[in-house]
Amino acid sequence: MVAAPHSKFQQLAFTHAAVVAGEAAMVVALADSFFFDVDPNDARSRVLGFLLASFAPFLIVAPMIGPLIDRVRGGRRFIVQAVAASRIGLQLAMIPFADEIVLFPLVFVALVLQKTYAVSKSALVPAVVRSELELVEANSKLGLIAGLAGAVAVLPAGALQLAIGTPATLVYSASMFAVALYASFRLPKELVVRPDTPSAASPDVSTTSLQLAWVAMLILRAAAGFMLFHLAFWFRTQEDGRVLLGAAIALSSLGTFAGNAIAPRLRRTLHEERMLVVALGLPALAGFVAAVLGTNGAGISVAVVVAFSAAIGRLSFESIVQRDGPETNRGQAFARFETRFQLGWVIAAVLPVLLEIPGGVGFLLVGTVAAAAEVSYIAGVRTDGVPA
Repeated sequence: MVAAPHSKFQQLAFTHAAVVAGEAAMVVALADSFFFDVDPNDARSRVLGFLLASFAPFLIVAPMIGPLIDRVRGGRRFIVQAVAASRIGLQLAMIPFADEIVLFPLVFVALVLQKTYAVSKSALVPAVVRSELELVEANSKLGLIAGLAGAVAVLPAGALQLAIGTPATLVYSASMFAVALYASFRLPKELVVRPDTPSAASPDVSTTSLQLAWVAMLILRAAAGFMLFHLAFWFRTQEDGRVLLGAAIALSSLGTFAGNAIAPRLRRTLHEERMLVVALGLPALAGFVAAVLGTNGAGISVAVVVAFSAAIGRLSFESIVQRDGPETNRGQAFARFETRFQLGWVIAAVLPVLLEIPGGVGFLLVGTVAAAAEVSYIAGVRTDGVPA
C-alpha cells in the first residue's frame, strides 16, 4: 500500500477529493448558464471558440504559474492552499453572474486555478510516497479518487440545483474548496528549488525515455480530443445523435476510471515504458477494427479504448517524470508538459470541426497515427537500451 493511516499520501488524497468535488459541483451549477451552451449543431466557429477557451488557461499556467509553483515561499503546499482559498471566493463571486457576460472572466480564472492546482498536485506526489516503485500506484489512486469524488459530488449538487438553484450549488462548491483548504494544511512542506537549474521539460536534462514518453502521451491526448469532436459531428447527422454522443462520453469516463484502476496491476509486471507500449497499441488496434466495421458501436468503442489507454499512459508518463526528471522545478516541468498536451488535444479536435470526416476515415486515422507512434516509440526505447 502507498499510504498508512494519517500518512502524507492520505492527506494529499483527501485534499484532492475535496478539490475534485468542488470542480464537479461548479460544472453542475453552471450547467444551466449560457457558458456551457455549446452545441455541436451550432456554427463551427462557436465550437472553435470553445476549443480556444479550453487552451487559453495553459498560456498562463506554463510561462507564469509553473515557475511560481517551484519558487514561492512555502512550496507547493502553499500553492494548493492559495488555490483552494481563491476558489472559495471565486465560487461565491459567481453567484450573481450566472447568466451574465461577467461569468466568462470568472470561469476563465477558475480554469487557470484548476490547472495550477493540477500542476502542483503532480509535483507533490513524489513527496508523499516512500519510493519510486509506488509512483504509478499513487498516481493511479489519485485518478480513482478523482473519478469517485466527482461522481459522488454530482448527486448533492444536482439535488441542490433542482431544489434551490445555482446559488445553492455554488455555495456547496465553495464549501468543498473550504474542506480542501483545511486538509491542505497537513500536506508536506517540501520545496526543492534552484532557479538556475532546468526542469524535466528541458531537453538539456531530459532522459531519452522521458522525451519519448511525453511524445507518446501527446499522441494519446490528441487522439482523445479528436475522437470527442469526430463523434460529435458524425453523430449529429443521426436520429439518436445526442444519445449516442452521451453514451460515448459516459463510457469514455468509465474507460478512464478502468485505466486508473488497472495501471497499478500492470506496473507489477511491466515497467513504465512497456505500459506506454500497451497504451499506444490498444488505440491502434481499435482504430483499425472500427474502420473496417464502420458502426456507431465501433466508433464508441474507439473512444472508450482511447480514454482507457490515455489513463494508463498518463500514469506511466507522470511516473517517468517523477522518476527520471530532476527534483527541482517539477511544477514548471508539469506545467510545460500539460501545455503541450492540451495544445495537441486542441489541434486534433479542430480537425473534425474544420473538415467533414467520414466515421470510418476518422477511425482509420486514429489507428494509423497510434500505430506509427507505437513503432517509433518501441524503436526509441530499444535504442536507449530499455527493453520494449
